[in-house]
Amino acid sequence: MTAARSGGPQKGVSGRGARELRKRVKTAKGRTTSQQKWLERQLNDPYVAAAKREGYRSRAAFKLIEVDDKHKLLKRGARVVDLGAAPGGWSQIAAQRVGPSGLVVGIDILDMPPLPGVTFAVQDFMADNAPAKLQEMAGGPVDLVMSDMAPNTTGHRETDHLRILAMAEAALAFAIEVLKPGGAFLCKVRQGGSEKSLLEPLKKHFAKVAHVKPPSSRADSTEMYVVGLGFRR
Repeated sequence: MTAARSGGPQKGVSGRGARELRKRVKTAKGRTTSQQKWLERQLNDPYVAAAKREGYRSRAAFKLIEVDDKHKLLKRGARVVDLGAAPGGWSQIAAQRVGPSGLVVGIDILDMPPLPGVTFAVQDFMADNAPAKLQEMAGGPVDLVMSDMAPNTTGHRETDHLRILAMAEAALAFAIEVLKPGGAFLCKVRQGGSEKSLLEPLKKHFAKVAHVKPPSSRADSTEMYVVGLGFRR
């Protein structure tokens, strides 16, 4: 297994494709305007190209690399839980960085091909039996709980914000149950300020709380990540 690098797109290539010719996709029969825009964005995204070049499952791998390079979440031999793991970009990087002495456990409602060093199950994290199943898979207290989960969007900004907040709160509640002292938490949220219901337990249970928007996160996206370091009960 190759070591994860903090590289990303080649130097001189911007996220907007300013220094390369943008690829255009002819409108295909049956393709909606939103599907057309998504496909063009994928074809012109330097992180998508870099992920293919590096052999990563998705462009999201670079988000975890960038956050981990700054906050040192993934340590050799660590036990990690990945919520919303498919297609495997985060699990792939985590397995590389914790090494063969570590353990990465992932779940998602979508299936994904196996990854070396990763134990995976198709499971809805919001289901009642999910936390117990994860604890069984992990085999004991964990060093890091990370979540890149996001609900299907409705197009209504306020509704989508509340739904992703509910997932973040559930992920944090799980982390508080399973983390070792000194452990860490990484979770996707939305810009606009974390709600009190999320920030209060974060500040109570972690020595340091930070918000971060990795360089690989698209500029037009409202996603950002909250990091909790130094877990305490």
